[in-house]
Amino acid sequence: MRDFDDTDRRILQLLLEDARRPFSDIADHVGLSAPAVSDRVDRLRDLGVIRGFTVDVDRSTIRSGTATLIELDVDPAAASSVAASLRGTAGIEHVFETADAGVLAKATVADGDVVGFLDERIDLAAVRDVDVRLLRSAEWTPSVGDATLALTCAECDNTVTSEGESARIGGDRYQFCCENCLEAFRERYERLEADA
Repeated sequence: MRDFDDTDRRILQLLLEDARRPFSDIADHVGLSAPAVSDRVDRLRDLGVIRGFTVDVDRSTIRSGTATLIELDVDPAAASSVAASLRGTAGIEHVFETADAGVLAKATVADGDVVGFLDERIDLAAVRDVDVRLLRSAEWTPSVGDATLALTCAECDNTVTSEGESARIGGDRYQFCCENCLEAFRERYERLEADA
């Protein structure tokens, strides 16, 4: 498995700026051919670094409700489930789970009824307090910086280094810290598949 290098970081940054940027344009910026950029993007997708290509909507050009920042003081045992319930639901753009078991969300609330909006999406019994701030503006500018790969072995949860293994099993790509973990995972997968 090849390391995550400066070229990979630059490709990611260029895609973050414009996910529709042609590979030929990216190639000009990173000094590779367009097919080489395509290969790197495919590899980053296989590794799970790139999950998809999205549209960045300028909310100021459309009207769909009131932009709010919602901070939830949640029972620590329920923080992960509350955050998971908010992710991917209508009106929620970003969800953050803090180290102290808080949950923050950027949301667009249609009628200004934040409590009603939340009640449709989460179990309010797990929420101790709600703090709502109206947003005047919001900007989302993700960057790659000096990021490194942080892959976890599918078998033992150890960190996968450049000596690690990668394999497609049952249609999904998995990362392993060593060949032994790959073989143990594959054997268990094949056993479970045979028993199914």
